[in-house]
Amino acid sequence: MKGAPTFNPIRDVIAGTIMAATSVPQLVAYAQTVGYASYRGLSTAGPCLIAWAIATGSPFMSCGVTSITALMAKADLDGESYMAEFGEEKYVHLVAAYSMWVGLCSALLGLVGFGAVAALTPSNLRKGFKWGCAVGVVASAVPNGLFNHGSKELKGHVANSFANAFVVWVKANAPAATGAVSVTNLLYGISQPTLWGLFPAALFIIGTAFVMKAPKYLPKQFPPGTEVIIATAVTTLISMYTDYPGDVIGEIPEANPDDALKIGPITVPISTLSMKDLLNAPVVSRFGDSYVTLIISASLFAAVNFISIMGIASAFEIEDGIAWSPLRELLAQGFSCGAAGLVGSAPVSGSLSRSLVSRMVGTTSRMSAVVTSLLWIYLMPFMSVMSPTPQAALSSVIMSAVVKGVVYPKDLLGMTGSDAIIGWGTGIATAVTSPTIGFGLGLVLYMVMNVLKPKPKQA
Repeated sequence: MKGAPTFNPIRDVIAGTIMAATSVPQLVAYAQTVGYASYRGLSTAGPCLIAWAIATGSPFMSCGVTSITALMAKADLDGESYMAEFGEEKYVHLVAAYSMWVGLCSALLGLVGFGAVAALTPSNLRKGFKWGCAVGVVASAVPNGLFNHGSKELKGHVANSFANAFVVWVKANAPAATGAVSVTNLLYGISQPTLWGLFPAALFIIGTAFVMKAPKYLPKQFPPGTEVIIATAVTTLISMYTDYPGDVIGEIPEANPDDALKIGPITVPISTLSMKDLLNAPVVSRFGDSYVTLIISASLFAAVNFISIMGIASAFEIEDGIAWSPLRELLAQGFSCGAAGLVGSAPVSGSLSRSLVSRMVGTTSRMSAVVTSLLWIYLMPFMSVMSPTPQAALSSVIMSAVVKGVVYPKDLLGMTGSDAIIGWGTGIATAVTSPTIGFGLGLVLYMVMNVLKPKPKQA
């Protein structure tokens, strides 16, 4: 058992700098999944990670908006319809208010001992849930990848097709099944190549393949994530020097110096939302005007988040001998989600890919996360260089992380009997409803199957 590494500030500065550079495309891409402007993924990431670094006990674990938290936030709040009706600014307030609720419920779950219970979550349910979420991530990535004008264009095509009757029926009779509409749009979109935008589709397909395959061929000295930077840089240059017809990140607004956070003589260039905006956000109305339903949903969100953190922390305990505290990490999750709410971000969680990269590049302490956060915050004014980056390129980054597991879910395919029923049932329920509802239905299915399961005969 190796234990925690010896503190080395120089290594932490180097590792934090590498993490800051390699994570930028991912941050921007996941903002796209949440449904708000891509640049917000970067402008809100720093404070959340600093809050996490202060509270966590892990030197390696990285925190931020992940593909699952982005999808869950959008699905729980029915973000697409809300933003279409009220605009992006109001949607950001809504997402931020939900982050505060998730943070509060995370802390409460920690105080009542949920950490010990979470370890009992059956693996068949977790694997099915992971697959269902991955399907949702694919459904959110494909429109911007294959069509010039993303989901708006795809929805227009679906509205004029045979699939529209089913979409209308679902919205009228099963409004909670938002995933069913997304999956319908996904299936229709990939089955109609004559409707694709040639340029974005080419960038999307080639970009996905490159990000997945390039690590095998790049020099071993390059840090993990280099392939993402290369793909993003090349597609940005293509967009800049051609008449690219697809959607791009677009203008990244300059920070208002009057909104900067002042801590004594130090000015930190981040904007925070007012408590008035957070309190006035109609988050409870998205849950049938029921605080009970809101608390249940936010608690399920927090529970699912923590299962991801638990998996990462357990892996580091087994491989590196770094002990961890469920209570501390749940409180760290709550603290960082609270910070996410203050700056207008979706809820955050532990990121397995970023945590593994953090360990791989030589992190020795939480100082590395602080360095990463400060670089994101203070270099934000220079991020306008990404304005011409194609949305299709960002979608390829997302797609590369999940497509293999969706097409060939080996964990689910290896299940038999009641395990297969629970795994596939949870996965399908998650894909066609929402992650929160799907996880809850998976728990119900697990309990039902346990009751129906034949008891072994006693000798």
